[in-house]
Amino acid sequence: MSNLMATLIGEIERLPTERLFGRVASVRGLVIEIGGVQGNLSVGDRCQIMARDGRTVPCEVVGFRSGCALLLPFGGLDGIGLGCRAELTESAPMLRPSDEWLGRVINAFGEAVDGEGPIPLGDRAYPVRAQPPPAHQRQRVGGKLDLGVRALNTFLTCCQGQRMGIFAGSGVGKSTILSMLIRHSHAEVVVIGLVGERGREAREFIEDDLGEAGMARSVVVLATSDESPLMRRQAAYATLTVAEYFRDQGKNVLCLMDSITRFAMAQREISLSAGEPPASKGYTPTVFAELPRLLERAGPGVAGSGSITGLFTVLVEGDDHNEPISDAVRGILDGHIVLDRSIAERNRYPAVNILRSVSRTMPMCNTDEQNALVNTARQIITTYEDMAELIRLGAYRQGSNADVDAAIHYYPAIENFLAQRKDEATDLDAGYAKLRSILQTRPPDASESG
Repeated sequence: MSNLMATLIGEIERLPTERLFGRVASVRGLVIEIGGVQGNLSVGDRCQIMARDGRTVPCEVVGFRSGCALLLPFGGLDGIGLGCRAELTESAPMLRPSDEWLGRVINAFGEAVDGEGPIPLGDRAYPVRAQPPPAHQRQRVGGKLDLGVRALNTFLTCCQGQRMGIFAGSGVGKSTILSMLIRHSHAEVVVIGLVGERGREAREFIEDDLGEAGMARSVVVLATSDESPLMRRQAAYATLTVAEYFRDQGKNVLCLMDSITRFAMAQREISLSAGEPPASKGYTPTVFAELPRLLERAGPGVAGSGSITGLFTVLVEGDDHNEPISDAVRGILDGHIVLDRSIAERNRYPAVNILRSVSRTMPMCNTDEQNALVNTARQIITTYEDMAELIRLGAYRQGSNADVDAAIHYYPAIENFLAQRKDEATDLDAGYAKLRSILQTRPPDASESG
């Protein structure tokens, strides 16, 4: 009862002491212009427009033009016309997460959308667009985080507080690898942001990929593709806000977001509507300014708090890994995991291209023996891939090169090692032990086989 009273008192204290109103002066596309209160507004402030059909449409200030404030709605424009009243609301949107949010699905406003009743509010308000901890006060990345996926644990080891990108084209298995991470990782709390997700797939992902066990330690923030760009953008911010709450409780949080590309697309829509000129392939300069502000919020916390390990998917347009968003995100994060369409087409999942993927905490987090195992396996994959065309055509003669002979011997076992079923989990030690056993088998003597 005391928590409820504290929440009610906090909400009462946040009530404004005065109410300011403006009027809709123009509607152009998705942009609403209001006059009368522009001197009391700044970019990022919130307003509520009273539509003529009785609805209240929340909006955000995105700019100013010709003495009017430019607003974008969080919902539809139906019922909004000239002269509709626009009331100023809170200038800094907040969320009040609590431990009881675990197992729930919420929208960008922190409202429950899973049909299981209202969601309890916490005692402390967290700003949706918070600043990351100061760089000099942050802890260093922690020890290894067991993700439960052999290819990642062994070849792309991730540490607590590290930020990694999962780069892939459409239909290459991003959702599959995310479900494996949710089920098998050893993180204490998982916060999942589904930004611009297909509405049909949202429930399938929650029920089939997460399951009851995964959902019990997770919070899902959902904004479907049919929602406004403001909702999609705020869903990304809300995902980090919820993760920051659990980080401040001293927990090691795994933050998964699908996808950063849809966040960037939402910001592009907002910027173009406000009149900002495009800079690169239609993306505005604000997009590239917002990406580090979002991604830097993940990472280690200050002393006494936990960490946020971030894994962010990037939808690579046309399988071009050098397109603007991929290139920008790769430069911000602490490593990248590349899912390759050619690997998926030969039915090896997860379709991680080991040679094109990098974890920037390696090799410092490994022992000398583990680094030697990984380097040997990488060299074998490199040698085989370089000669793959000749080997498939039968143009390579065994015995011509000892390194190629060894690669032909070890490569099938390493490929089998990299493949993993969605319901199969492998811990860190078991992954290295299996790779060690593969590399300890001796290839046949080339002179005897010849």
